Amino acid sequence: MVISLPDRAGRPADAERLPVVRGGPEVRVGLAVNAASVSIGGGAPVRITGSDGNLTAVPGGVVWRAVRAGDGVALVGDGGERISPARSLVVAPAMDAGLVRIGTREYRGVVSIVTARSGVSAINRVGMEEYLVSVVGSEMGRRTVEEAEALKAQAIVSRTYALRTRGRWRADGFDYYATVADQVYLGAGAEHSLARDAVAATAGTIVSQGGAPIDAFFFSTCGGRTERGTEVFRAASGAYLRSVADVAPDGRVWCEISPRYRWHEEWDLEALRATLRRHLPVKAGITPGRVTRIRDVRIADRTESGRVRQLTVVLPDGEVAVPSPSVREVLRPASGEILRSTAFSLRATSANGEVTHLSVEGSGAGHGVGFCQWGAIGRARAGQRYPEIIAAYYPGTGLERFY
Repeated sequence: MVISLPDRAGRPADAERLPVVRGGPEVRVGLAVNAASVSIGGGAPVRITGSDGNLTAVPGGVVWRAVRAGDGVALVGDGGERISPARSLVVAPAMDAGLVRIGTREYRGVVSIVTARSGVSAINRVGMEEYLVSVVGSEMGRRTVEEAEALKAQAIVSRTYALRTRGRWRADGFDYYATVADQVYLGAGAEHSLARDAVAATAGTIVSQGGAPIDAFFFSTCGGRTERGTEVFRAASGAYLRSVADVAPDGRVWCEISPRYRWHEEWDLEALRATLRRHLPVKAGITPGRVTRIRDVRIADRTESGRVRQLTVVLPDGEVAVPSPSVREVLRPASGEILRSTAFSLRATSANGEVTHLSVEGSGAGHGVGFCQWGAIGRARAGQRYPEIIAAYYPGTGLERFY
């Protein structure tokens, strides 16, 4: 779901000076989940309070590590010094309006360190609107004033998603992952003034239907048409998640400005055999021993939007069907990342009954359901306001002030 990720691992110079946007419920974000250790500090001074009531003051620039110790969490210093474990820890800024550094990033609010299955987890507790300022900056990157309406649209979509899915990871102690598993959240380092203004201007507003938040799916680049929800997500049956054309009146595709609008991947014999041996058994439920010679790879069916609904891989002992949700994970490029989208055509070259070269011409990035981020940017550049942008991707919905 990421459009661009500025290389800002630490705190931006203006992070603490940006006015805080408050409101909404407190949310819990899993920053590091079931990690062997979590580093705390290294930036501004922080206070660490254990569940036993003991307080540890960590000066600026000093780093401690939290590790699992029996049924609790212990602190270990750079010099090997150790503070006895407590059931859990709370890390808070030592000063008002300060930030808490966890790993290489800094966060608003406080961070709880708790035991996990075999390690520890760091969970950021922060207000919804503060969370959203970072999400908008993380998801959309640094944009220009002419693209501000796209940021407002993203703020509303992200708020809707967050309210609709809040608590989905309750069993693990948090509401959302800080990754594309939910929404990308890079802490204070991703904040900027346009993201803050977008969240403030739309405070409490959501996309709704029947008085409730919708399933606000979003992604990077549609390539000209979005996908019907149920083609990707079993529960995404809302009529507002239908496939829609993302084309301007003059025929331009709104998201054609995206660096992911068109792309190309290819595999030689060994690369194709390696990726299918590694991923096909897991996703298609076959034994690894079946993946020897690749007789053919072809598209068996397409969806209404033109995306691949089913891929067929022909092996010496028969055909293996790969359904849409698994196609991007099975046909991975050399980078090891999943394929950018299922909107592609392919060409297989064979010799002696085996595919020796496979090339793919693709379009767009992401699952394709709902809100197209680069399409929103293109629409904003053309003068569309955020209500019009949102209505284009979620037809039949409305905007509502939820809190």
